[in-house]
Amino acid sequence: MTSMELYSKGASVWIPDPDAVWVSGLLLQDYNPGEKHLLLQLSDGTEAQYPVVSPSDLPPLGNPDILEGGNDLTALSFLHEAAVLHNLRVRFLDYSSIYTYCGIVLVAINPYDQLPIYGEEVIDAYSGQDMADMEPHIFSVAEEAYRTMTRSEKNQSIIISGESGSGKTVSAKFTMRYFAVVGGASQQTSVEDRVLASNPIMESIGNAKTTRNDNSSRFGKYIEIGFGRKGDIIGANMRTYLLEKSRVVFQVSSLVTVTRMHVRILRLLCIFS
Repeated sequence: MTSMELYSKGASVWIPDPDAVWVSGLLLQDYNPGEKHLLLQLSDGTEAQYPVVSPSDLPPLGNPDILEGGNDLTALSFLHEAAVLHNLRVRFLDYSSIYTYCGIVLVAINPYDQLPIYGEEVIDAYSGQDMADMEPHIFSVAEEAYRTMTRSEKNQSIIISGESGSGKTVSAKFTMRYFAVVGGASQQTSVEDRVLASNPIMESIGNAKTTRNDNSSRFGKYIEIGFGRKGDIIGANMRTYLLEKSRVVFQVSSLVTVTRMHVRILRLLCIFS
């Protein structure tokens, strides 16, 4: 079946919308090359004509209903912006799930609320399990890195990225909490607390106000956690590897104050080394 044949009567498509970004619609008739519009029935029941100057203007196709709300975006028949946003919306609203896989990548939606999904009983459930066997979770990513490290005895990296206010610091904290628990740390919350304790100091030297965060860090941070032969945590170190100077418009601290802050940071780092 060619791509043109997919645009037949009853097929689902996504069309741009100024308010909802994307809205779904059903084709009311087959599309034939050369036609200048598609006749659609939108999700609210109204009919609309979607202009098509050339085949390249055809709207993205919708996925079958059976794939709606799947926990891995790569399993969708059609993977595009509209499909990704819709699937994330369904999982968040209908399944109360903030996590979704996209292959080996974990997509997280910040709920801006405390959720009861990070307790030790959840850590125990994910410990020793494969990513494919469990629902998407930050603990599953941490378990994959931890197990690969202990088996291959090679360093592993987890990249946590996102826009301001997306929850990067909290995700890093939950990852370190997982390592502390599965590594048998005597004080399970001390590791992430001590590593993240230098955040306010560094942010006082470089931060910026955004529409979603009054105190958005302009630092990219590299957190290094050391493990012993038995997989237990033996130390940690935080390095600042990037300062986005273009968004730090002025420095409120005096030169002397900044120098003292740098000393305090060095002292903190020495604790973990």
